[in-house]
Amino acid sequence: MQKFDVIVIGGGVIGASVAFHLALFGAKSVLLLERDTVGAGTTSQSSGILRTHYSVRENVELAKRSWDVFNNFAEYVQDREASCGIVRCGYVITADAGDKLEPLRAALKQQESHQVRLEYLTPAQASELLPIATFSESALIGYEPDAGFADATMTAMGFAKSARHRGVKVQEGVSVTNLLWAGSRVIGVATTGGEFLCDTVVSTQNIWTRELSGWTARVMPLTPERHAVMALDCEAAPYTFQMPVFKDLSSEGMLYYRSYGGKQMLVSEGTAGETLAEADASQGDVPLDYVVEVGTQVAQRFPAYEAAGLASSWTGVYDVTPDWNPVLGRIPGVAGLVVGYGFSGHGFKLSPTVGRILAQEVLGLHPDVALAPYSIERFQSGALLVGKYGSGAVS
Repeated sequence: MQKFDVIVIGGGVIGASVAFHLALFGAKSVLLLERDTVGAGTTSQSSGILRTHYSVRENVELAKRSWDVFNNFAEYVQDREASCGIVRCGYVITADAGDKLEPLRAALKQQESHQVRLEYLTPAQASELLPIATFSESALIGYEPDAGFADATMTAMGFAKSARHRGVKVQEGVSVTNLLWAGSRVIGVATTGGEFLCDTVVSTQNIWTRELSGWTARVMPLTPERHAVMALDCEAAPYTFQMPVFKDLSSEGMLYYRSYGGKQMLVSEGTAGETLAEADASQGDVPLDYVVEVGTQVAQRFPAYEAAGLASSWTGVYDVTPDWNPVLGRIPGVAGLVVGYGFSGHGFKLSPTVGRILAQEVLGLHPDVALAPYSIERFQSGALLVGKYGSGAVS
């Protein structure tokens, strides 16, 4: 039976980042297992937005450090051909007078305390950046000029390719069916391609973490939620690459927007989605009445889009925890196991730093960002990472 130092389950952007960083920090033998192909699961459904704006303080540090990697991706993974597909267009977030105003003010001040480059805009200044939107009712507008969006699948593939070059073995089309045990310690995995031994297993199974819960007999709070994404086309007012990513806290769905394909508008809600009974990353229906409902909200902020056409739509599934924030680190009572799950829509933008600190934890190094706040024990202790905006992916 083949033996590895570390086995990583899940070849999405988180798992690929973990594998790369394990090799970067000197792990001698690492196996990355993916049931499909690298980046093909929920990673491929990501909207790809990059921002450091979070109302949860701990997430700001993860996002800030990750931004530095995205901004210098090829250099970081030491591959001149690597690209994360980054578009640096900035990020605008606004709230009208109402219940989101003071939470936004507090979150912006929190960003400033982390030395994030941030500007406060007047409605006129915001209109210069995003001329197809109306800001007449905006009471507060924040602007993060260094933000933007990128491609999650390209990023995962970039991490995986560089991991391979550093000696990581990547096996695609292989599903893990159980863990191997020696008493209460995990010592390997059983898969559709055979059994493998290791010193440590890292689970980055996303919505499939419920399988891990069954294998360990440990409760791991997680709900799969399907979210719809739409691409709108308005010839009279295209949403170009130069226009910033936009977050509208005053809309009913706390909608977010970005350019898609150079002239279309990608739009989705930042609130709770459709709860799924089982893990399922396949495409779901986007009902016409939902399109109309979201389209009405879009037109309130972008008047020309009252006449927009639906160019395409798709769905993505989040692995949602009770506080909409991830579980990172070891599971009490289960030696030899480290987890990274429950990103609740944040996974891609945090993936470089999450992969780094999980690798550091595995190898006994001091993590650059503390894992303690993300411990699974918080769900029992009550020390939840609750965002100031309420339940939803903006956190």
